[in-house]
Amino acid sequence: MTQAAIPSAEAPAVSAQLAGFVASSQWTDVPAEVRHAACRALLNFFAVALSATRTPPLEAALRTYGLFSAGAQATVAGRTERVDVPTAAALNAMAANLYDFDDTHHPTIIHPTSPIAPALFALAESRPINGAQLLHAFILGVEAACRIGNAISPEHYARGWHITSTCGVFGSALASARCLGLDAGRNLHVISAAAVQAGGLVETLGTAAKSISVGNAARNGLLSAFLVEAGFDGPSQPLEGPRGFLRVFGEAPRLGEITDGLGQRWELLKNAYKPYPCGVVLNPVIDACLALAQEPAISGDGWRGIQSIELLGHPLLRQRTDRPTIANGRQSQVCAQHAVAVSLVRGRAGLAEFSDEAVADTDLRTLGARVVFRDDTTLSVDAVKVRIDLTDGRSLQREITTPRGSLARPLQDHEIEQKLRELNHYGGAHIDADRLIDAVWSLERAADASLPMRLAAGS
Repeated sequence: MTQAAIPSAEAPAVSAQLAGFVASSQWTDVPAEVRHAACRALLNFFAVALSATRTPPLEAALRTYGLFSAGAQATVAGRTERVDVPTAAALNAMAANLYDFDDTHHPTIIHPTSPIAPALFALAESRPINGAQLLHAFILGVEAACRIGNAISPEHYARGWHITSTCGVFGSALASARCLGLDAGRNLHVISAAAVQAGGLVETLGTAAKSISVGNAARNGLLSAFLVEAGFDGPSQPLEGPRGFLRVFGEAPRLGEITDGLGQRWELLKNAYKPYPCGVVLNPVIDACLALAQEPAISGDGWRGIQSIELLGHPLLRQRTDRPTIANGRQSQVCAQHAVAVSLVRGRAGLAEFSDEAVADTDLRTLGARVVFRDDTTLSVDAVKVRIDLTDGRSLQREITTPRGSLARPLQDHEIEQKLRELNHYGGAHIDADRLIDAVWSLERAADASLPMRLAAGS
């Protein structure tokens, strides 16, 4: 036996505990508020997937993956084409993540639904699964992904790992395993199979390459469950072992974050939904600038009299979004200069405002160049103070401490529903949004869990 395969006698068996919890959890043990939160997450998933399904990156992905698709068992949201089950999982995950408009778990900044829901809906199109089973598996998958993320955050992301991808594969894998009916012992092997397929780099943010690893997380998680169902095995401590995922991908993993309060504390309740298609650290900035855009001194063409715009925020705001030279809409989603300028000039911050066309606007580029950053470590990442100095000597200020879409000020159910309607229209899918919304809210009672995805198919 090699050293890497020797179990650590000192480490708690967190892999086995997590595997056992996923296998033994009962639907009746899941609180009503968590079930409701799962439906909110799935509504947001369909909204963001439909927004991107006809974009050039997804067109290219569909052409490429389609060359190797082994069948036509599953739906690609917003499309008429059908592909095999793992390919559908990958493509729908890529679509959901492409515009950075997906959900966000706090404090890890994992976008859990994008890699997990597509695997489950693809699986539901290939075998009988009812709505309650899918919702339960989804909740357990989110629990697994986010608890693993909690154990290695924030150092994991700070080292450059794209945490949605690296931890999302565990969620996809264990959620799929739950739907396949695997027991605790085989779930442990599923964790191993997922661990060896974890990957994704923060360096890819702002490019389509980032969504490849999110697609891989969905597909590889599903394949992990299939491989173990067929007989694959793995080590006894794939997470906490001496050469396991947590110690390789983290620095000083906090193993209790994975097992403490299992079944009592639900990570899905820490999930938030974005009102704007950009990095979450920009939400308070946009809130402040949209409010300032209504000031008489700035509205209309008044913004032309802006001399400088100061952003006082947590250092993470500058580190993640100080991008003075961007070339396209994808990059604008993680660019404070663009977010500030477009909010002040156009008074809106939707997908159209983070497009290639908007990035090419010379007025926005000129105004964005007047943005300066100041760090304040006492502020939370949800807070910002924006100060605008005008050429006539006047100053305007706006402070945001609880931005829209944060846990303290979450989007309401009707706002997520409206987001689905708007992104369905923006993406050109033109499916029956209200029928899809009703199907998601009633999924717990559905005999066929694949109904929402089938309703999301293009025509």
